[in-house]
Amino acid sequence: MIRILLLIIILFSNTAFTKGINVFGLGIYDIKFDGSEKNQATDFRYEYRIDKPLFDIGPEEDNFFFLKPFFGVEYTNDSASYFLTGIYFEDNLGELFEGNQSKLHFTPSFGAGIYDDGSGKKLGNDLQFRTALEVSYELKNKNRIGISLSHISNANLGAKNPGVEILSFSYQIPY
Repeated sequence: MIRILLLIIILFSNTAFTKGINVFGLGIYDIKFDGSEKNQATDFRYEYRIDKPLFDIGPEEDNFFFLKPFFGVEYTNDSASYFLTGIYFEDNLGELFEGNQSKLHFTPSFGAGIYDDGSGKKLGNDLQFRTALEVSYELKNKNRIGISLSHISNANLGAKNPGVEILSFSYQIPY
């Protein structure tokens, strides 16, 4: 499994595709704010976000319409793995609220992929969907640090659908 993870990181970090962002995350898998978690684990995440929109619709000054692709993998310390692809968009929070650029960025995303529970939480199906909300801060060297909250679920495609929430911190390197 580690070999597959390294191969994916090498393949998706190749700048031959286009410019983008490498996202490295570390988080808490199965976080519940009411204390009811049963399968908490450490979550390791890598995403390759391509900075080229899939299609251009809407006004050029509105980033909401520039949906961009990403590829990713998540792996927990109890051997659960999740390989996914999806779309994201990014907006500068200063522009959004004040009309001026700031160092804060908002990045929601949606993806789908294949989940293997390993010895971790059973999510009820191999096909899982992930939604995520992320806020990141741009450093002087253009790298970013971020925090995100994600939800993985099978959208009731399986016999059971317990879902899982992940609170993650990330370091992002644009190229």
